[in-house]
Amino acid sequence: MTEPAESTGAKRQPLSRDRVLHEAVAMADEEGFDALSMRKLAQRLGVEAMSIYYHVENKDALLDGMIDLIMEEVEIPTPGPNWLPGNRRRAISLHDMLTRHTWAAPLMESRRNPGPVALRYYDAVLGSLRAGGFSVPLAAHAFAAIDAYVYGFGLQEFSLAFDEVPMEELAAGILEAIPPDQFPHLVEMITEHALQPGYDYGAEFAWGLDLILDGFERLRSAP
Repeated sequence: MTEPAESTGAKRQPLSRDRVLHEAVAMADEEGFDALSMRKLAQRLGVEAMSIYYHVENKDALLDGMIDLIMEEVEIPTPGPNWLPGNRRRAISLHDMLTRHTWAAPLMESRRNPGPVALRYYDAVLGSLRAGGFSVPLAAHAFAAIDAYVYGFGLQEFSLAFDEVPMEELAAGILEAIPPDQFPHLVEMITEHALQPGYDYGAEFAWGLDLILDGFERLRSAP
């Protein structure tokens, strides 16, 4: 069976697992996760769909590989007595990665076969917490709470779609729809906080993250 005609530059490099995964991530970034299929990915690569199966066994293997690939973008904390700065950078880089790949958070939570990059990441984070003086249970609590916050904030941030509607316009629209005498505290928050010059909802991420990290530092230091 002959392969379809190549688009300009489509096969300047040979097909490989690495190329398949990078192209799949780029496709999900550009077109949305729902647009990703083995057939469409093959068309994008300029090959027959069956050619992809030489490099990834099936769609599940493709998805697991995509997650492992983007996990390489997350900074891993270095073990040491001062656990907090490295884990703060780790959480911020995870948030930044999820911002670049907005399709990833729900997919990451659904996978059951983490790859070697993800496994090294999990082990390194736990190792940094243990080296920083966390007990095993407290390290587990910290990892779970920090990641739940990062993923949850990201999902909320994406759903608010501030890129499509500016915060000022969104808040003003909400104010028009609610009677202030019935919802005084909501109106107060919008007018005195969200509508103030320079307000950036994304800045709430670092504020909440520091609150969580400081709480775990107090627990770690408790007698």
